[in-house]
Amino acid sequence: MLAGGGIAAAAGSTYLIHPGDQLSVSVYGETALTQNVTVLPDGSVNLPLAGKLRVAGYSTDAASKRLAQALAPFIRRPLVTIEVASEGQINALVLGDVKTPGKYALRGNAHLSDAIAAAGGLDSSMIGELPVARVQTDGGVVRTVSMQSLLRDGDESLDVALADNSVVYVQSRATFAIEVVGAVDHPGPVQLHDGDRLSIAIAKVGNSATAQSDLSHVFVTRDASGRTATTEVDMYKALEHGDLAGDPKLQQGDVVFVPQAKKPGQSSSSIFNFIRLILGF
Repeated sequence: MLAGGGIAAAAGSTYLIHPGDQLSVSVYGETALTQNVTVLPDGSVNLPLAGKLRVAGYSTDAASKRLAQALAPFIRRPLVTIEVASEGQINALVLGDVKTPGKYALRGNAHLSDAIAAAGGLDSSMIGELPVARVQTDGGVVRTVSMQSLLRDGDESLDVALADNSVVYVQSRATFAIEVVGAVDHPGPVQLHDGDRLSIAIAKVGNSATAQSDLSHVFVTRDASGRTATTEVDMYKALEHGDLAGDPKLQQGDVVFVPQAKKPGQSSSSIFNFIRLILGF
């Protein structure tokens, strides 16, 4: 008899195991094989006799059967039970036209709607059609999802499953223009959408190693009520710790200056690769 239980059993064994989940593994009559294990980032667990076994993406029932098959050469008719003792978490970066953009820790089987909810929902007016979202999921695949169809029309097939370090970008219909100058790949005018922050602008103009951008000292100049004010921000702090003070929302007419890095290796940040991916660059 092979079974799965715990959290998954309460949901009719429909829960799919994710990296970061803690599993309770029990092999009847084999106390040395009964233990708690954590699913590794690659979706596998390391177990005595069975070795490395992939369990992510399987239900607890299916994972139990896989482990039983792996143990069959060593144990006669192994009776295996796998339960999800606690769900792991994934991180998702939510940008664009949402109320509180930032980096959020979500449950392991989170979907696009969960990320939008964590960011406080859409920042757009509820009048008219809702914007689209671009979602970078597992394997770097980017999907474009109509928020109108998902949130208003209830099309659950569009509720994309997220992976760890997924990026979600909600693109507003309204646009405005700024200018980015300095050590970037393509300085000049940049078209942005309402809700876009500095990280989106930097991703659009590019910050390759050749540009040698110093993202720890980026300057944003804004003309407000006839008075010009310049603010220095630390993009590294913003992207590493989710500090929105280092990733300000931009406005029409802003001028962004990116200085050149004084030391090699200060210029690039992998998060911009994800952002450029979801923007289609």
